[in-house]
Amino acid sequence: MDAVNEKMDTDTAVNEVRANIAGLKVGMYVSRLENTDWLDTPFPLQGVLIKSDEDIERLKEYGRFVYVDVDRGPSPAPMYISGQKSTSFTDQQQEAEVQDYSISTDPNELGKLNRKSYENVTPFETEIKKADKIYKKLVRELERVVTDLEQHKKLDLVIVREGISDMVDSIVHNPSAMMWMAQMKKLDTYTYTRSLSTSVWCATFGRHLGMEINDIQNLALGGLLLDVGKSSLPVDLLKSRNKLTPDQKQQMDEHVNLGVKVLAKATRNSTDNGAHMELLQMIATHHERSDGSGYPQQLHNDDIPLYGKIAGIADSFDAMTSERPYVQSGAMSPHAAITELYSLRGIKFPPDLIENFIQTIGIYPVGSLVELNTGEVGAVVSISQHLRLRPSVILFLDADKNPVSPLRQIDLSKMDHDVFISRGLPAGFFGIDFEEVLIQY
Repeated sequence: MDAVNEKMDTDTAVNEVRANIAGLKVGMYVSRLENTDWLDTPFPLQGVLIKSDEDIERLKEYGRFVYVDVDRGPSPAPMYISGQKSTSFTDQQQEAEVQDYSISTDPNELGKLNRKSYENVTPFETEIKKADKIYKKLVRELERVVTDLEQHKKLDLVIVREGISDMVDSIVHNPSAMMWMAQMKKLDTYTYTRSLSTSVWCATFGRHLGMEINDIQNLALGGLLLDVGKSSLPVDLLKSRNKLTPDQKQQMDEHVNLGVKVLAKATRNSTDNGAHMELLQMIATHHERSDGSGYPQQLHNDDIPLYGKIAGIADSFDAMTSERPYVQSGAMSPHAAITELYSLRGIKFPPDLIENFIQTIGIYPVGSLVELNTGEVGAVVSISQHLRLRPSVILFLDADKNPVSPLRQIDLSKMDHDVFISRGLPAGFFGIDFEEVLIQY
């Protein structure tokens, strides 16, 4: 590498990504070129702020790859980001490297994932005790991560990886326990529970799709970090109880690019470029939508990576079922959210993924509150694969809405059809406290 580029590497802490020059846009900041001495170009030594399409055309004269400083401007779309190049690579190997990290447009990408089959190996009653401890540990770890970021410290992935590994182990053994925890914590502090429950939905979805354990762990980690960029936003914006103004909405949407920058900085010197590139793509595209209506890149379906599609569905489901300070309509019941997602298949989300997500968590997901036609109220604890509308339910309230003691579990799939679920309920309805219920269970 030339002396100027070496000086830039050693004297500055540049938070940069290597990108194909085709991904450059106005507003990006190019910190250096690849295999080209800045002294041989008309550009200033400190780098180039792209102000026009003409600037991009001039840069193209000096090679196919550049380094973009994501602290000083937006990041390129994920499809154009590649791993760090080894100086011994040939041109053909460089092209192959870009293909390895670019977005798959294979229409059969989902079918190729169905490699493993998982069975529940522990009963819910056993796994829920482990899940409770794991979930609480992850909350503590996530609180520490957020505190570090608010103090402008580097994201420490080591802190959360162990907890994520434990969480995925629990989901692989029996996903119902973690799904129950995700629903149970809906009334807790919004910021942390949203991240954790989205992580649970992502991992559970990966298990259903037959992904390998490492891939499920990456999905879970990505789900946990989707909104890590919000740590850089003003607290009063995050806690606003009013509908966001257009300017506030634009500022809130910036959490995607901020999150990419945080993760890019944390993984700068990592040797596992493939896994971290998938995480970067997941964060960068979790608000993109199949019809191009998402943000920040307005990508269409074929340009959104699978991880981004999975994250978009999981994050949307969790947002719909959560109380958000700046959304006046309130939380949906999980059943209503599933119905809403189904209506968006083929528009905002790929139909096959939506249908697989519904198969993953059920019409009435584990942990969701339901009311029976008898007037009794309870929560779903397990789902029949063949009778999805007739799950097992723990009853909390009797027909007169009085507490049931001791708690009673019924399996609707084994009962006469004159008893059935009449409606789904949002978390906390009728004042039900899941923490108290768990103690009794």
